[in-house]
Amino acid sequence: MVSEDAGRGDVAEVEAEPAVAASLFGDRIALARQFTAALAAEGELRGLIGPLELPRLWTRHVLNSAIAAPLFSGSVADVGSGAGLPGLVLAIARPDVQFTLIEPMERRVAWLEEQVAALGLDNVRVMRARAEDVGLEFDVVTARAVSAMRTLVPITAPLVRDGGELILLKGHNVPAEIDAAAKVLKKHKVTDVSVEVVGEGVIAEPTRVVRARVRA
Repeated sequence: MVSEDAGRGDVAEVEAEPAVAASLFGDRIALARQFTAALAAEGELRGLIGPLELPRLWTRHVLNSAIAAPLFSGSVADVGSGAGLPGLVLAIARPDVQFTLIEPMERRVAWLEEQVAALGLDNVRVMRARAEDVGLEFDVVTARAVSAMRTLVPITAPLVRDGGELILLKGHNVPAEIDAAAKVLKKHKVTDVSVEVVGEGVIAEPTRVVRARVRA
């Protein structure tokens, strides 16, 4: 399966499944493979991923999301779920956890609903909405590659129940993002903010996770 990179004129091949994937997903690996294959086949065409992501689809996106799965419990909202990263991947890895995928764009919602049906995920619901309009509370709220902390916290923290947790998958620049968001964190009563690096020595690109408590 290949995709033309219009910018360079060459062919980008889909990354082969890393050996560690089977151990991360266990008996759910077939579903992870099915989702990844669908994303590889349709993701660029449907504007979910760029052509340069195909050679690192497993490493940078699927496993980068899956490695954080043990951190989640209870009811979880994934804000700006997009292609289903991390929400669908987490839902595959954690069938014991209930996930709500929140996404405002109709075409992305259509993709998410198609994948939930195709994968038979009974622990997932999809909501077409902006996070600000959801009006529900969850034990945990997550997001990946949505926006910087100072703009992400105001739309995620209000969805967390009193004493619940933010678990945000972020990039290398997250310490600076946290510093820049100091006033916003205080305003939204977000405390005990820490950064964990998950997956070192396990996956090729470990995941940086911001964890924090939200108080009413």
